[in-house]
Amino acid sequence: MMYFQLAWRNIWRNPRRTTVIFIAIVMGIWIMISMAALMRGVADGMVRQAIKTLTGEIQIHHQGYRNDPVVENSITDPSELKPILDQLLPQNAKWTARVRVNAIASNARHSSGVTLVGIDPLSEEQVSFIGKKAIIEGKFLDSQDTHGIILGKALVEKFETRLGNKIVMMTQNTQKEIASRAFRIVGIFKADMADTEKNFVFINLPEAQKMLQLDRGISEIALILPKGHAIADMAAQIKSRLSSSYEVHTWRELLHALSAYLKMFDKSMQLWYMAVFIAMGFGIVNTMLMAVFERIREFGLLKALGMKSVSILWQVLCESCLILVMGMGLGNFLSVLTVYVFNQKGIDLAFLAKGAEFVGMSRIIYPNIGWDDLLIVNLTVWGLGMVISLYPALKAARFSPVKAMSYY
Repeated sequence: MMYFQLAWRNIWRNPRRTTVIFIAIVMGIWIMISMAALMRGVADGMVRQAIKTLTGEIQIHHQGYRNDPVVENSITDPSELKPILDQLLPQNAKWTARVRVNAIASNARHSSGVTLVGIDPLSEEQVSFIGKKAIIEGKFLDSQDTHGIILGKALVEKFETRLGNKIVMMTQNTQKEIASRAFRIVGIFKADMADTEKNFVFINLPEAQKMLQLDRGISEIALILPKGHAIADMAAQIKSRLSSSYEVHTWRELLHALSAYLKMFDKSMQLWYMAVFIAMGFGIVNTMLMAVFERIREFGLLKALGMKSVSILWQVLCESCLILVMGMGLGNFLSVLTVYVFNQKGIDLAFLAKGAEFVGMSRIIYPNIGWDDLLIVNLTVWGLGMVISLYPALKAARFSPVKAMSYY
């Protein structure tokens, strides 16, 4: 306690010098945590965007479907999967069955390749983005829409069509014959990304099965687990209960590019922390050295009175520790406050919508602070700050009383 009492008095003997170090630490902490929260928000947004765009957290397919997604590789009898999922999945877990196939959409003036998705409206709404909230014109699918189809806003504009008009879907069925059917547009949906609006069209699951002659067959089952459940562990449990004719994948296995980005993100954040801290560290070393050389005579007097070198070393380190802790406290407060303010409504990237879509980012970013980010930043600043302060502390401890007393 004596060291900290002396350190507290000493750091305020020169308020200007202490304020300079204090501001450097506060700014360093604030910048590191705020940028980490922003980048974490970007990464989380990309994951959320990918999961709700018909990926889910876990998917189940027939063996070989991922390599060759054709109707011949569909799950022919999904009823055997239901009791297994009911038994293994935790409470509040959601899942849905889909038919997904490449198709050609056309009207009198336009045609385009799309992904035709047959869905169960009630269960799909709980798993992916498509649902009543996504519909901006018309209505969502229901069991009565035997010839109803939902298109994205961008596709509707591309086809120069509107609600109530017909559109023809053409694809290949299980007999390797061309299946063609006309549908009426009953709803138009809006998605975060224009590519999603252009690429996906939705019809009722029974109508897709009838069109493709799939009987009860489906292409995939997508699952969403309650927050906090280990996705990889659940996927492993499901896989262990299914026969070798099924494949079970997590979203990380399905989205290789996104998984690689997340790994790169963690490495880049470590480099960012180091870059900011190096800049901050030079200021700490320079200011602490100035403080040490200004007090050479003081250290010489203390050694002449019998204070050991190790005591002087601890005294200088305690001064650094106090400044670091105070700076970290205010820096953390400002960082949390900044993230809280921007997290309420998010950061709208509408003016960068095209660029954001290109890399798979959501149009609105919600900065997010992880406890691991706070811990890493604070431990880095405190640990390396103490190491950096060791040099001026050793310098002060090595002064001899005779040379120090003669120093002007």
